[in-house]
Amino acid sequence: MRITTTIEWRYSVEDDLGILSVVGYLGRDAARRFTAAFGWALARGTGMVVVDLTGLRGWSEEGQPAITEAARLLARAGSSLELAAIPADGSRVPTGDGPLIPVHADLSAALAAHGVHSGEPDAARQSWQTTGWPANAPSVG
Repeated sequence: MRITTTIEWRYSVEDDLGILSVVGYLGRDAARRFTAAFGWALARGTGMVVVDLTGLRGWSEEGQPAITEAARLLARAGSSLELAAIPADGSRVPTGDGPLIPVHADLSAALAAHGVHSGEPDAARQSWQTTGWPANAPSVG
C-alpha cells in the first residue's frame, strides 16, 4: 500500500504582501496541491508572495519545481516570490532557469525585510486555509 503525502496551506494578506504558509511534505503527490494553493494566492493577492515553509517537513526533487513555477508565474505578473524557513533536510533551494528566489531565515525576517510588522491579531488579517490546516501550525507574525 502506498501512503500519499501531501500539504496543507494557509494564505494570508499582510498589507500588500501575500503569505502562503505550507505544512506537510512537498513531494510529487503534493505538487499539484501547492500549485492550486498558489493559484488561490494569485487570484486574491496584489503583490509579492512569501512562501512560509516553517511547517514543511521537507521537499522532494519532484516537489521543488512547483516553487520555481510559482516564481515564474509571479515574475510574469510583475512581482516576486520569496521563501522563509526552508527545510533543514540538506536539500537546496530550487534553482535553474527560473527567477531568483530570495530566502529568509524565518517568516519574521521576511516580513521585516519588507517593512511589515505583524502585530495585528489573526482575526484582523484576511486569510484562507485548507480544512486540514492544523490548529497548532505556525502563525503569521
